[in-house]
Amino acid sequence: MRKFGLSGSSPVVLMLMGALGCFHLGPQQVQAQGRPDIVWMAGGHGGYVLSVAFSPDGQMVASGGAGETIKLWRVLDGSLIRTLTGHTSDVNSVAFSPNGEMLASASKDETVKLWRVSDGSLIRTLTGHTDGVRSVAFSPDGQILASGGYFDDTTIKLWRVSDGSLIRTLIGHEGPVYSLVFSPDGKMLASGSSTGFPYHWGVIKLWRVSDGSVIHTLTGHATEVMSVAFSPDGQVLASGSGAIKLWRVSDGSLIRTLIGHEGPVMSVAFSPDGKLLASCSEDDTIVLWKVRNGSLIRRLSGHARDVFSIAYSPDGEMLVSGSYDTTVKLWRVPRGRLIRTLTEHRDSVTSVAFSPDGEMLASASCDEMIKLWRVSDGSLIRTLTGHTAFVRSVAFSPDGKLLASGSEDYTIKLWRGSNGSLLRTLYGHTGEVFSVTFSPDSEILASGSIDNYIKLWRVSDGSLIRTLSGHEGWVYSVGFSPDGEILASGSTDRTINLWRVSDGSLIRTLTGHTRDVYSVAFSPDGEFLASGSCDETIKLWRVSDGSLIRTLTGHTRDVYSVAFSPNGETLGSASRDRTIKLWEVSDGSLLQTYDQETGAGVLSIQFSPDGRLFGYGREDATVVMARNPFAPNLCQYKLKKDSKSKGGCETCPVEGDIIASQQSCEKKKDCDKKLKGKIPCPGGGRGFCKKIKGKRESCG
Repeated sequence: MRKFGLSGSSPVVLMLMGALGCFHLGPQQVQAQGRPDIVWMAGGHGGYVLSVAFSPDGQMVASGGAGETIKLWRVLDGSLIRTLTGHTSDVNSVAFSPNGEMLASASKDETVKLWRVSDGSLIRTLTGHTDGVRSVAFSPDGQILASGGYFDDTTIKLWRVSDGSLIRTLIGHEGPVYSLVFSPDGKMLASGSSTGFPYHWGVIKLWRVSDGSVIHTLTGHATEVMSVAFSPDGQVLASGSGAIKLWRVSDGSLIRTLIGHEGPVMSVAFSPDGKLLASCSEDDTIVLWKVRNGSLIRRLSGHARDVFSIAYSPDGEMLVSGSYDTTVKLWRVPRGRLIRTLTEHRDSVTSVAFSPDGEMLASASCDEMIKLWRVSDGSLIRTLTGHTAFVRSVAFSPDGKLLASGSEDYTIKLWRGSNGSLLRTLYGHTGEVFSVTFSPDSEILASGSIDNYIKLWRVSDGSLIRTLSGHEGWVYSVGFSPDGEILASGSTDRTINLWRVSDGSLIRTLTGHTRDVYSVAFSPDGEFLASGSCDETIKLWRVSDGSLIRTLTGHTRDVYSVAFSPNGETLGSASRDRTIKLWEVSDGSLLQTYDQETGAGVLSIQFSPDGRLFGYGREDATVVMARNPFAPNLCQYKLKKDSKSKGGCETCPVEGDIIASQQSCEKKKDCDKKLKGKIPCPGGGRGFCKKIKGKRESCG
């Protein structure tokens, strides 16, 4: 069970933050080898939110930004509907089609993508820009999509939505095209940009859509024009830069300038009735203006950093905003009241743990929160708050009654599994708590800390049983053997210690790693111990005598987490090299490498109790649930004896989500014929079970 932790205040810790998962790093160069079979993904944006948009029916909000993902949120309750993945760099702009069936996204990866909103599937990718794509906009009839380029590609492209073909390219800007908007009648396109070197003076162009000619060029802004918006009647154009300007569309004349923000204006939006204009700025605020006379009505505060994007709901009652503080917020317009913040985790997901029944997944994060997710659909059950620093580890008790969490606030918290209420807080460590784990009987909790000590706690009353000392460095990870008699610990001193739980004595020390040991995990039968290290290797040890069985190599950066599948046949590993690897335990061979949908690094991995799934936590604040391709056979028949015949099969049903064993039947062929291979995959698997071929057959 891999756990580790850091303190934002310790100089030593700051030196190691890049190695331990709460310091966001640039992409690592690895060979692409595969994408996990993802069941669901959940998480807030791991970085700034650059663009937000309401669906035409007002029921959804889309957001895009750092982290390469787009998120769809339910307005009613703020829940995350789904995460769209496919871009390989920041998502700069998102826009719904007028009928709400499609979503367009523009990315720094030089592409525009069209997505099907109903299921999140990718319809097509539009390529042609030679630098990042900064903005996208649909025409009012939904037939044309406009996209604006960045820095080395200052063009605007018009695409035919039906087939993704390029209609024409508009050339005329000297700087990035920060914003695009069609006029309500679809005849004009407005673009906000900059001119001069190094692109400081703002410029707006009005283009005729039918032939791509320039109608007007509007100048007057002293800095880049980051946003443009037409009034609902098409008579006024608003632009956001150092100030806000209102222009008469018919002749391009300036109506007035609105001054009130203390920083650059990043986005402007008219209310549906055209009476109000909303603006957001790098001064962290949103301002509401009266269009008729330019007066400032209200200032909305709540974001902690620059506000990049705003949009009105179709009924004009709400505003949505996206910010550098990684959050999306919903506001009630009449009173300027914050309704809710749309976010899941806001920082690296450091640890994940399945509940014993496999129905819940817990995730811990550097955002100081723990979240409980429903495994079946990825919905958020509840959020546990109370820690005052990064949460580094979570673990369910084997009886499912409790959840333990270890934090950089030096404490351990015990939460009730039934309702998420806090049972008690354990104090005693003098440093950050990197790891927590329960004994198999749920009676003892072990914790490992930066103070170099391991503590054993009595779960029933929270009392300290004993403290184990022997490591000469931080204790990153602790794990009980399946029989509860041995505790393993991994440390920065490059060793693994095996302790006798009954009296706390040291049984032996395993040496061989050349750098910090981040993670330790016992095999289900207790015969082996796996360890993951900063030396980029995984080692398999024989518990009985401490001998090294083999070293698994293949990762190119620190191995943060290791976990055995429930049947002990597969070992999963997660690494800073942005990959997950699945290994055959019997011979150490590499079964599968995943380097897609792994974000900026994978910090934790765990298998579900039935082995059908594995969950992992990413550095970009995302929790992912994926299918285990090497899961034990879940497609076995449970043959029902027919009392009217000798060993005959009456119905050959598949009972329950998982069939543990296949019972014999004299007339099994009759069952096969009757079912015709159409047994639905158990546990929500895809399609139907194919044929019984052995323990590793999967649904397809």
